[in-house]
Amino acid sequence: QVQLVESGGGLVQAGGSLRLSCAASGRTLSSYAMGWFRQAPGKEREFVARVVTNGVSTYYADSVKGRFTISRDNAKNTVYLQMNSLKPEDTAVYYCNAGVRVGGLPGNYWGQGTQVTVSS
Repeated sequence: QVQLVESGGGLVQAGGSLRLSCAASGRTLSSYAMGWFRQAPGKEREFVARVVTNGVSTYYADSVKGRFTISRDNAKNTVYLQMNSLKPEDTAVYYCNAGVRVGGLPGNYWGQGTQVTVSS
């Protein structure tokens, strides 16, 4: 069993930056591909980014490519999402996920989410 806890969300102006963290307990994250998803009000949860187990390869949704960077520190059992050049349409609850599969399909483990609000 993996427990995931996100942090780092908040209110930021358009063009600003935030860094989300996802800390894991229960099991080491090093055996899981990790990812971030988000859900805006009235919309379905959508894939944002994925990083493979060793951190070498990363994948992004087209909407965030070039602005967001996913990374991981397996020694700290933590995954990060650096978000730059934020837009109002990035406003959502952001969720960490363990076991993300190719194609952005989520794995079995979710965090509780952290709210990101981007004002125009």
